[in-house]
Amino acid sequence: MALNFMLRRASSSLIPLAIRTVGSPRTFHSAISAVLGAEKCSFSRSSVVPFQRFSTKPTSDEKLIEVLESEINCSDQPSEKQIPDEFPFEFQDNPGERTILLTRKYQDEIIKVEVDMPNVDDEEDEDEDEVDNERKEINDSIPLVVSITKGSGTCLEFGVTALPDDIQIDHLSMKRPENSEDQLAYDGPEFTELDENLQKAFHKYLENRGIKPSTTNFLLEYMINKDSKEYLHWLNNLKKFIEK
Repeated sequence: MALNFMLRRASSSLIPLAIRTVGSPRTFHSAISAVLGAEKCSFSRSSVVPFQRFSTKPTSDEKLIEVLESEINCSDQPSEKQIPDEFPFEFQDNPGERTILLTRKYQDEIIKVEVDMPNVDDEEDEDEDEVDNERKEINDSIPLVVSITKGSGTCLEFGVTALPDDIQIDHLSMKRPENSEDQLAYDGPEFTELDENLQKAFHKYLENRGIKPSTTNFLLEYMINKDSKEYLHWLNNLKKFIEK
């Protein structure tokens, strides 16, 4: 019985001491709750793996990337084309554009030539009766727009198709200066309907101004190479976009 009395007395003295240490009974309960909460949070952070959102591409996208990579690897690799020293025009080639611009001065004229991407046409000629003459002809061509402007501002414009060692004039027209709304409405007949001597004279007219086979043959090679370069650049841009 004396032992029970001593235990109750020790207990009654320790509880007020604990309360005084942390403040009021409400503070004591808050402190205990904070400790338990901290332990709970610590347990949650250490034992629970946070949810992560993984970005996965559809299978169709991955297949497209594979096909693009294959096409890039199989595509013709472009080379650097050096412009000949005797080339009669100044060159302006902006990467990413499908055309190039040539300019030059000839006497009192300003000549501009816009050269577009090549038209590649594979044709196979077969003569069943003459197997020895069987061959494959590749007719590559590039379209050109040749503008010849004089001091008055009036422009003579030719639509030209350049093939290997050959130049064809498709049409010609005359135009007023850009700052004029007037247009010379009558452009004449079709070029092929002109007198043959007149057609030859116009060909000589362009030749004197640098539009001749030696010029257009280089342009044909240059534009075929540019076509490969732009195509490869386009494929790589597509691949980068799909991979993002």
